[in-house]
Amino acid sequence: MESVAIHSRRVVLPSGVVEATLIIADGKITEVLPGKVEREGVSFESVGDNVITPGVIDAHVHINEPGRTEWEGFETATKAAAAGGITTMIEMPLNASPVTTTAHALKLKLEASKGKLHVNVGFYGGVIPSSIDDLDELLRSGVFGIKAFLTHSGIDEFPNVTEADLRKTLPILKKHDATFLVHCELEDANAQHVTRQPVTDPRRYANYLASRPRAWENDAIALMIRLSAEFDVHVHIVHVSSAEALPLIRDAKRRGVRITAETCPHYLVFCAEEIPDGATEFKCAPPIRERANNELLWEALKDGTLDLVATDHSPAPPDIKEQASGDFMKAWGGIAGLQFLLPAFWTGAKERGFSLEDVARLLCGHPADFLGLKTKGRIAPGCDADLVIWDPEAKVVVKEEDVQHRHKLTPYVGRRLNGVVERTVVKGHMAFDDGHFSDALFEPVTRT
Repeated sequence: MESVAIHSRRVVLPSGVVEATLIIADGKITEVLPGKVEREGVSFESVGDNVITPGVIDAHVHINEPGRTEWEGFETATKAAAAGGITTMIEMPLNASPVTTTAHALKLKLEASKGKLHVNVGFYGGVIPSSIDDLDELLRSGVFGIKAFLTHSGIDEFPNVTEADLRKTLPILKKHDATFLVHCELEDANAQHVTRQPVTDPRRYANYLASRPRAWENDAIALMIRLSAEFDVHVHIVHVSSAEALPLIRDAKRRGVRITAETCPHYLVFCAEEIPDGATEFKCAPPIRERANNELLWEALKDGTLDLVATDHSPAPPDIKEQASGDFMKAWGGIAGLQFLLPAFWTGAKERGFSLEDVARLLCGHPADFLGLKTKGRIAPGCDADLVIWDPEAKVVVKEEDVQHRHKLTPYVGRRLNGVVERTVVKGHMAFDDGHFSDALFEPVTRT
């Protein structure tokens, strides 16, 4: 690949936002030059005031292929990612069929992804009670971590683990120095927190919210902190929604426990008070909580209690989301938001004084560090040429026809967002350019 030069007056480097020219060759950033530099024989382009940041890394995505491709699939998911400035995503072990709890299932998923990846894609493995003995082989297969649920996952093929299962699992993860990602809700352990009454109106969002109280999340997180400290295993708490759990995470980090945690854009930009009854596109688990709760999540991103932001993109067809009935109790729990990670986060972040450097830290650098992707997540010589060129001042109202997900059902439709992605560069290739996708396809990435 010939060398090319891209200039911007706003390039987000680890040292700050500067005017710079990036020299790119063979899929890598070879030089970062101060100011505007044009060289003879090197193709040059300036994007002016548009911002160049590292490509966004989404560390929590459900693509659902093979087995449930009608829910999403590699082709549509990776195009949606490219349209949203995401250059790397890591896919969860469910809701594909078979679930990725064995090395053989991972092989099937890798085969299903061939010729369909418009961005970099890596994979997590999973553990269920019956697959603990398969963990060694799965962890040697290049997965980026192991995922488990402490409550029902939503599909019967991926049952939750118990504390007894965890005590068998964690020594294996310790041996491999692997990351353990956990969906933290403990229903059975917290029955005393819930008044069990029939749901008289399943269309009311308030009834769904009450059915999954903060205590489920808080107690599950407390359990995982205790086990992380006992077994010295890196535990990552996915999709934190309860602000009451933040002091637990903060204290654990202060004590040196190997805990990291993420939250999602939908917990930051939506709030329970504004969700209409019957609007099941907002259903997820844990649920979207109240505004006062969610403001504390923003504060936790500022002070480092929460390490990164990921989408937990979990789409489903409209019938499974119970769009016709509006029944929150029956609807599939998952937000379709892959394409909107960058603009959704920036919309709320800008209002709260976050900077472009914060965007690069929480959506790029920290996810790369968490995943061990040493050549991604920052703009520096030797790093992969994974970039997003975007206009943070532009505003757009999301329209159905702009959504690249397989299904257009997302709570972001009709939402006014700040930040428009102009181009997405993956390994030096223009994967997305002003509404158009390139033919460049990529091989899966593995943990080394």
